[in-house]
Amino acid sequence: MDIEAVIPNQKIPMNDLGAQYLRYESEIDSAIENVIQSGQFIKGSKVTEFEANLAEFLDKSHVITCGNGTDALQIALMALDLKEGDEIITTPFTFAATAEVIGLLRLKPVFVDIRPDTFCIDETKIEEAITSSTRCIIPVHLFGTHANMEVIMEIAHRHHLYVIEDAAQSLGAEYQFSDGRKCQSGTMGHIGTTSFFPSKNLGCYGDGGALITRDFLLAEKIRMICNHGARKKYYHEMIGVNSRLDAIQAAILDVKLKYLNQDIQSRMAAGEYYNQLLAQKSDIICPSGLQNSTHTYHQYTIRVKNRQEVQEKLRYSEISSMIYYPVSLHTQPAFTFAGQSGITFNETEKACGEVLSLPIYPDITREQIKKIAQTL
Repeated sequence: MDIEAVIPNQKIPMNDLGAQYLRYESEIDSAIENVIQSGQFIKGSKVTEFEANLAEFLDKSHVITCGNGTDALQIALMALDLKEGDEIITTPFTFAATAEVIGLLRLKPVFVDIRPDTFCIDETKIEEAITSSTRCIIPVHLFGTHANMEVIMEIAHRHHLYVIEDAAQSLGAEYQFSDGRKCQSGTMGHIGTTSFFPSKNLGCYGDGGALITRDFLLAEKIRMICNHGARKKYYHEMIGVNSRLDAIQAAILDVKLKYLNQDIQSRMAAGEYYNQLLAQKSDIICPSGLQNSTHTYHQYTIRVKNRQEVQEKLRYSEISSMIYYPVSLHTQPAFTFAGQSGITFNETEKACGEVLSLPIYPDITREQIKKIAQTL
């Protein structure tokens, strides 16, 4: 049967948060109502409960929620007592927030090229970027899979560096070390950060974020930084910020957390179905991850040479698509202070010209994926 006849002129969005809400509607509505009736909108028992439940999900790590994923990255760097001019190694192929917070704290981003398969930082190029001023590595687990954390942690250990995982797109993914240990995304570095932006694997209905660590003392310090540098109200031990997850968002997230594994399995099934349909297309490169890492397909990102033509055809067929990311950070005016604007990062710049993300979310149907594949 012709797929166009199955779903004629039906727009396929990048994400369908409404469909997800309908699955959990009564639980989410009840959770929101309970918060409103309690009158505890800032902090309170619901936030504490969600933090405990997420900590249990994340290998019993410490979880401290905050206002958003960008705040989480900034607070993580603040917790490490870095000084002006210290260097932070990261990737130029990511959302600006990762490098933006480095600049805000008067630190220096040092960009390292990416792997062509995972789009994550190339672990084989990190050591050559390390100097006497290097203090931290921020790998970004892009599109739902992992950077090579085993190698990155070994490098960090040898050079006495911190590692902050940017797990905003990979929450729920699992990484296996060579000794058999399996770890949840965000729990392997000294600090992990994540975002609860609505489209994330675990998303709220506004802004939200969290920091993750196995270190109790570091967790206590992070908690204080989030709360104006205070452990006790009006008693400020350090300079902090005002960054907190509100109770309504915590209640929504606590409901969704119960179904996170289920939703991730649906994402993975959708991603694998895409792979099956597109595998024989010689002019399309499907996404891939490390063999020892699951891929949650936060984004389903292909490579195509004639991207503009492909995107126009998809648009004509009412199929959404997005480009994550069209410009490398090292070439952008905001990051000229890093002093790398004249350097060529071959894999990053190639990816910027070829990547195209297709619709993927837990409720996408096989018929919709077939239509997208047929259009491609």
